[in-house]
Amino acid sequence: MRETDPTRLHEADLDLIREAATEAGRIALGYFGKNPEVWLKGGRSPVSEADLKVDRFLRTSLTAARPDYGWLSEETQDSPARLTARRTFVVDPIDGTRGFLEGRDTWCVSIAVIEDGKPLAGVLECPATSETFWATPAQGAFLDGRGIAVRQPGEPALVGGPKGLVGAVAEPLRSGIKRAAYVPSLAYRLALLACGRLDATFVSPNSHDWDLAAADLILREAGGLILNEFGQAPIYGRPDVSHGALVAGSGDLVRALAKTIDPQAA
Repeated sequence: MRETDPTRLHEADLDLIREAATEAGRIALGYFGKNPEVWLKGGRSPVSEADLKVDRFLRTSLTAARPDYGWLSEETQDSPARLTARRTFVVDPIDGTRGFLEGRDTWCVSIAVIEDGKPLAGVLECPATSETFWATPAQGAFLDGRGIAVRQPGEPALVGGPKGLVGAVAEPLRSGIKRAAYVPSLAYRLALLACGRLDATFVSPNSHDWDLAAADLILREAGGLILNEFGQAPIYGRPDVSHGALVAGSGDLVRALAKTIDPQAA
């Protein structure tokens, strides 16, 4: 594998993170439905022993395989050292921890490799639903080995996300959408768009790189995109890894919804 052959490099990284995600999903599944110990971060956001066990496994295995890559994870204290790395692993050990703890099956292990603000490989391992999503640039998006694509929005369009953001859409666009049942895992919600089960979703302010990076690439390769209220796509790996309100979808619908984003409505 030569550094000058980016496609082969992306594929090698994809193989690495897919293998790691499979084992991470197995570890997480061992705690699912078994009342793992739980703590609160910042007084309100839960983290379980499953999150921490998966995080330790992924950090150990991935950084051993790519010692020159940076590391960014929801469950690891951030370090400015990642800013000097050419490529960085971006990890959410369990995206959708609340749902995981409630016994919902719509949670996933999210792993991406980013470079120059963009994801180059992404995997969502969803062991409770027996689904694995993955993508690399210009190679398409896949669910369990089958190519996937966004669907042509229906009438009404099925739109997920926080009630406040969906409800803030003004007429006449508002009458053409229907709010979907809420899915706590943002990464999984974006995967539902990528495989044609949703038409669009809003994203509350203060999502982070680890919530978005892998799913963003999968969605893009499936024909969709994520935008802010200015019609701009997220940039990953910056010193500040949080993002404002966003909308994801495809075609004219996502661009129209992006113009309606009210960050105060979430």
